[in-house]
Amino acid sequence: MTRRPTRLLTTAVAGTTAVLLLTGCGGGDGGGSKPNDKIAGADTDTKTPTSPPPSAAATGRPQIDLPSDVIDKYDDWKTGDATKDAVLADTAQRIDATNDAILRGDMRSPGLSFYYRDKALSEAAAWVKAYLDAGLSFTGTTRYYAPKVTLSGAATATVVYCSDESKGFNKNRKTGKVNKTPSNESPYVLYNTRLQKNEQGVWQTTNLISQRGESTCAA
Repeated sequence: MTRRPTRLLTTAVAGTTAVLLLTGCGGGDGGGSKPNDKIAGADTDTKTPTSPPPSAAATGRPQIDLPSDVIDKYDDWKTGDATKDAVLADTAQRIDATNDAILRGDMRSPGLSFYYRDKALSEAAAWVKAYLDAGLSFTGTTRYYAPKVTLSGAATATVVYCSDESKGFNKNRKTGKVNKTPSNESPYVLYNTRLQKNEQGVWQTTNLISQRGESTCAA
């Protein structure tokens, strides 16, 4: 979601979907976002796990329910191609899982290890920790849009997408006070992610890089 300590945190952690400029994961941020950045998600005009494609409803997946004040909105998150839509569905679930872990303050949330692996998993945990160390949570709406999926073989894919964190805000974890002070940071973030399909058919994020202020996302 959108998060910036100024508005969201501000560091590079690892994909995602938070208000700290931390960002990625939504997740984690492998690039230029921070705890003041927002983290990331997937599907249209609704709160996070909203009507995911059939692949996202597979048994054994961790239950993720974001609170009513946190909304991940996914615009044009379906392509009509079954495989690409499965990739996008798991990308959205990864974003939701990251935001859920931040909101609950759980670095060992099962959602993280379910939707992340390898370097991206450790970065996602670091992203959650950055929020905890800063004493921050978040609230508001984050919009994810302009996804582009590229398949490479049967089990590898890349997803590039944008997020708009202009309606997401940091919240003090102890007092619950929301910080709506205008930020000089751009609310637009470009995400570039790599995913690998595991034996259970889940598209797990293995690498995530974000770039705040990318002009293509503000267009």
